[in-house]
Amino acid sequence: MTGRYGDLDYPTWAKRGTLLGVGLFVVGALGELTASAVGLQLPAWEAALLFDAEVIGVLLFLLSPLVFGLLLPLTE
Repeated sequence: MTGRYGDLDYPTWAKRGTLLGVGLFVVGALGELTASAVGLQLPAWEAALLFDAEVIGVLLFLLSPLVFGLLLPLTE
């Protein structure tokens, strides 16, 4: 029997979203730290891209377990 939102595997979506969030944060943070450690001056668009990756990573890390692990299963 499919649920209200189709046949979603909520634990898998929650885990993958959390891992994607951690990955984006790590890529953004390591990119900025590496550039500053080496002494490179990043163009504005690259610095904004790395910062956005960090912010989106944190949001995914926090919201994926809440949405896919708690909210959507409760609304089935």
